[in-house]
Amino acid sequence: MSEENKENGEIVELEEEIKTENEGIKISNDVVAVIAGVAVSEVSGVAGMSGGFAGGISEVLSGKKNLAKGIKVDINETKAKIDVNIIVEYGTRIPDVAFEIQNRVKKAVESMTGLEVEEVNVHVQGVNTDIVKSEENADETGENNNNNEN
Repeated sequence: MSEENKENGEIVELEEEIKTENEGIKISNDVVAVIAGVAVSEVSGVAGMSGGFAGGISEVLSGKKNLAKGIKVDINETKAKIDVNIIVEYGTRIPDVAFEIQNRVKKAVESMTGLEVEEVNVHVQGVNTDIVKSEENADETGENNNNNEN
């Protein structure tokens, strides 16, 4: 990690360059939350984000989709901790979805911001069963039509 300067016999530390590389750049928690939100939205099995009452009202009033909804970010110098609140699709394997979210969020945040992601905590807030209900309704409608034809 260190090189010796042959003229003066001094040891020059190269690690200092790495530490000062992002000096003076402050990345907002909201920016990291949006990056994480986009990464989570790309994972199959996620029905949506659970953002609470206030987030839902602001989304309705503004008419814009809040990409940071359901994501809490805590940044300490060069390290980030991210909490993700999701609703999963019925029938998906929750540990697989959570693992995929952790990998994608960590990779996206680290590559785009240079921050080290220490933790990505996935909190499953619910299960979306709308698909099951629509399939049951379709089956019932199909059965009724078949009975009428006989």
